[in-house]
Amino acid sequence: MVSPLTADDLLAEARRGLERLGPVEAAAAISSGALLVDVRSELQREGDGVVPGSVFFPRNVLEWRCDPDSPARDERVCDRARQLIVMCDEGYQSSLAAANLRRLGFERATDLAGGFQAWRAARLPVVPSSSPTSAVTRRSMSSRVARTSSRGRPFGSSSSQST
Repeated sequence: MVSPLTADDLLAEARRGLERLGPVEAAAAISSGALLVDVRSELQREGDGVVPGSVFFPRNVLEWRCDPDSPARDERVCDRARQLIVMCDEGYQSSLAAANLRRLGFERATDLAGGFQAWRAARLPVVPSSSPTSAVTRRSMSSRVARTSSRGRPFGSSSSQST
C-alpha cells in the first residue's frame, strides 16, 4: 500500500514543476501578454478588491474554463501557448491550480507567489470589486457558471450525467 501524502506534500510536488512569479515579475509578464487568473472567493474579491484586467473563475471550474476541448471553455483562457498566472489569496491553492493547468498542456502556467496579498503589499494596482472592470468580469462569468453543476463539471458532460 502506498503511503498517503499530506497537503504539504501535494503543495511541494505542485511547486516543483512551477516557475513561480513574485508580484513585480507577474506584473511584467502581464505587460508582455500573460493573463492573470483570479481564483479567490467572491467574498475575498469584494473585501479586498481586484487586479485590473484579471479574469475571475471560481476555483472549482478553472480546469473546465481553460481546457480548449471543454464545452464550458472560456476563449480568453484556453490558448495553451499563452502564459496563465493563477492568483489566490496567499499563493497556496494557486500553486495546486497552476500544476493542474500544466497537466492540461499549459506549459507556461504558473502562480503568483504570495497571492493577492503579496500583490497588494507590493503596491501594484487594485480596484474595488464594484468597479466597471469587475462588473464586466462577473457578468461574463455568471452566464458560464449557470452551465456548471455543483461539482464543477459542465452540465451535459459525460462525467456529470447519470447512466
